[in-house]
Amino acid sequence: MSRIASVAFGPYAPLAPARELTVVSADGARLHVEVHGPENAPPVVLSHGWTCSTAFWAAQIRELATDHRVIAYDQRGHGRSPASPACTTSALADDLEAVLAQTLARGERALIVGHSMGGMTIMAASTRPRFREHAAAVLLCSTGSSRLVAEARVVPLRAGRVRTWITGRILGSRAPLGPVTPVAKRILKYGTMGAGSAPHMVEACARIVHACPRAVRHAWAAVLAALDLDHGVRELHAPTEVVHGASDRLTPPVHARALVAALPHCIGLTELTGVGHMTPIEAPELVTGKIRELVTTYVTAKESA
Repeated sequence: MSRIASVAFGPYAPLAPARELTVVSADGARLHVEVHGPENAPPVVLSHGWTCSTAFWAAQIRELATDHRVIAYDQRGHGRSPASPACTTSALADDLEAVLAQTLARGERALIVGHSMGGMTIMAASTRPRFREHAAAVLLCSTGSSRLVAEARVVPLRAGRVRTWITGRILGSRAPLGPVTPVAKRILKYGTMGAGSAPHMVEACARIVHACPRAVRHAWAAVLAALDLDHGVRELHAPTEVVHGASDRLTPPVHARALVAALPHCIGLTELTGVGHMTPIEAPELVTGKIRELVTTYVTAKESA
């Protein structure tokens, strides 16, 4: 199980949830789930990315929990969810379905938000009955459906076999990340964030990422390296908005453009200049604003219609 590590003060310090629960997935994997905000408020479900945890969404939860029911969960092996031998996109879809089943009433509609691997979770679940029952709309942040290693730009070389091989070795490394030092933060910032990211943003990301056990990081890196969820994108029929950072080296803009071209019901694309891969932390106001807009249009308005 991951150590729970995050900043203690400021906009990225996690809030205490209104309630916590453990959800059991289809294969018995146990998932830590947090619910923030009023129980009768419009629901938002947050699915975080590789090496992250519910702490990644602290800025969004802080702003939304006043008038939304925010449901955030730790992916298996991340945060307070124990590791599981099953590391597959199908397992991710099972987990999201299990969370939806235990936190939403039958027929209740929610906005479902995914960042990076969390977005891939949504793609993997796009054909699932439970997902389709509950997904009023979707927000995909900094994600892609295939060719992740080949398109990544964390290695400053021309695209090709050499860059792909080196990138795969780096992302799939079993080496421990070690303590959060100034050098570690510079490396993390270069690989995952925009050049203008403020120190407190880098600090928050570093503490979250470094808390992920190296075995979990390695296992899921192998899944992402072989990822092919193009079919899941084509089956994602809920209204879907895409947000990405123009300076994203992990999932460069080519992925966002591919998603927009393949989605059956894309309702918008927002490119954030100077922002890297960690969009909810690097551009918290914009991501939170998008969530509010989508809830108003596709959750609240539909309920009152």
